[in-house]
Amino acid sequence: MATARDYRQRRRLRRDRHGRGLRGTLYPASLPAAASRAERFDALVLDALEPIEARWRHELTTLDVAVDDVPEVNADSRAPVDGVLHDGAVPLSRLVPAGVDRAGLPTRARIVLYRRPLEARAKDPGELADLVHDVLVEQVAGYLGVEPDVIEGD
Repeated sequence: MATARDYRQRRRLRRDRHGRGLRGTLYPASLPAAASRAERFDALVLDALEPIEARWRHELTTLDVAVDDVPEVNADSRAPVDGVLHDGAVPLSRLVPAGVDRAGLPTRARIVLYRRPLEARAKDPGELADLVHDVLVEQVAGYLGVEPDVIEGD
């Protein structure tokens, strides 16, 4: 004979403490809605870089593109830094030239895009895609030492 206590214990095994049932993912991982904001931004950067890289493949073999959430803020942040693309006082991206790291190993040149400042300036995903593309064109032009119109192919 089952008691009320047995019934409650069986019921607890199938539900959480609020009685709503087990929680799981809302979307399968294969759907675009399952991607995080950072993953969607990374895909956006790759999409914006693809036509530039197709046209300038040989010149960009020693260039890396990276994404960082926010720029590093130093105590001496008011001093101008070469290779930084600003919108007002906030850096949107940075071109880091090739050099030598702290361990004495050679490093490749890289463009670092700052995700959060770029997302904050865009009103919708279409505008964000345009902004990322424009920033990449500016930084690649700075890296190659040409005008942005040359990178675009106009």
